[in-house]
Amino acid sequence: MCGVRPASAAPIHDPAFAALKAAVVARTGHHYYADKDDLLWERLRARLRAAAAPDAAAYLARLGESEEEWAALEAEITIGETFFFRYAEQFAALRSTILPERIAARSPEKRLRLWSAACSTGPETYSLAILLHELLGERLPDWRLSLTGTDINRDVLAVARRAEYGAWALRSLPAEERARYFRRGARENTWVLRPEYRGLARFEPQNLLHLVDGTASLALTDYDVILCRNVLIYFHPDTVTAVVRALAARLRPGGWLLLGHAEPNPSFSEILDPVSLPGTAAYRRPPEERERPPVPPAAPEPVATPARPARHVPVRTPRPQEPPLARPLARPLAGPSTRPPAPAPAASASDTPLAAVRRLADAGDLDASWQACRAALQADPTDATLRLYEGLLARARARPEEAERAFRGAIYLDKGFVMAHYHLGLTLIAAGRREAGCRALANALRLAAGLPAEAGLPEGDGLTPGDLAEAARPFLGGGAP
Repeated sequence: MCGVRPASAAPIHDPAFAALKAAVVARTGHHYYADKDDLLWERLRARLRAAAAPDAAAYLARLGESEEEWAALEAEITIGETFFFRYAEQFAALRSTILPERIAARSPEKRLRLWSAACSTGPETYSLAILLHELLGERLPDWRLSLTGTDINRDVLAVARRAEYGAWALRSLPAEERARYFRRGARENTWVLRPEYRGLARFEPQNLLHLVDGTASLALTDYDVILCRNVLIYFHPDTVTAVVRALAARLRPGGWLLLGHAEPNPSFSEILDPVSLPGTAAYRRPPEERERPPVPPAAPEPVATPARPARHVPVRTPRPQEPPLARPLARPLAGPSTRPPAPAPAASASDTPLAAVRRLADAGDLDASWQACRAALQADPTDATLRLYEGLLARARARPEEAERAFRGAIYLDKGFVMAHYHLGLTLIAAGRREAGCRALANALRLAAGLPAEAGLPEGDGLTPGDLAEAARPFLGGGAP
């Protein structure tokens, strides 16, 4: 239906497949696959072919003999979506509250430790590096900073170390910020993070389950901030609680833990103090010691440091100077996301056409996403949301005329589609048609003004009418029309 090959049916009656699945879930903790046999088998089949294993039994035997094959399989099944400054509200909280508070508290030692767990290809880790660089400014050389990104997948860590990214990973950055943080890559339509940011981060392999069994690195302790977002959703509930408890033990007093929007659980308040910050799943270890979660054997005790009052820094709202490269997937405000990131770019039987388009694009495969979008539109040419994504993908593929036609098509199908008007305006301005582009932006703001002030705009990924007005202001002479 959407032009993507469906996952192959798993051999559910083969005892070796059941044993192989159990071994994979036990090793990776990915309980996500417990009821997704077909999706798991699709990923496994790729490794069976690569390893020349004729069946599940032979491949299970191969895994028993080879850590290298385990690493290859882990890479196959744990590829996830990521991009710079993903979930803008969490990064706003880091910029305005969490990092300034930690900098103030740690100023006597001038030492700060941050951990981006399950970091994938590194945008989250490097986004933290950019924030640290901007918040510390000229004081940066005086500080001892430890910023670590970890992931079970060694292949994505290799990508992170190269720090070279395509348009989709930078889709939430306005052009002026892209130019500030990156330089052009050697390959077409790629960007490389500038050395001053890249040099703040290091990357190493780590399985989060090793936090629970006590075999994790002893260096993973005494953190001021830990980000562990959009990975716990794949674990069994019991494992989730154990991992959160282990992460809490690795925070220093006053340290912060940030989770994905869909991951908070009431039981976590027995381990850490929940903190109410807009659009942010934040927990904190009390600055003054009280009863603490048990520390696993491998983790040494952190030393308490009294926290100082928070020093607030104003939140910087991005102001694009040319259209973002793709949809500003940034800020889910209305509770947990209904579309958790897929662990791999393979399709599942439950994919809707739109979900397939999003998933493939989020995995970085713009060509496949484009083909899926075109196929979906052939089946349902009157879907305004698919037309919007056709435009976003066309713009990311440097096809502005096709993008304009798609955005206009979305507006024809839904005249009140705020984000279609907005992206049409940005596309026209980038093409040098400023007057027409400003009219489209004005239409977007006029339509948004009729919506509740704090409502997330459809397909705006959490952008509110106020956010939209702020983003459009530079193009409209400093004020909303």
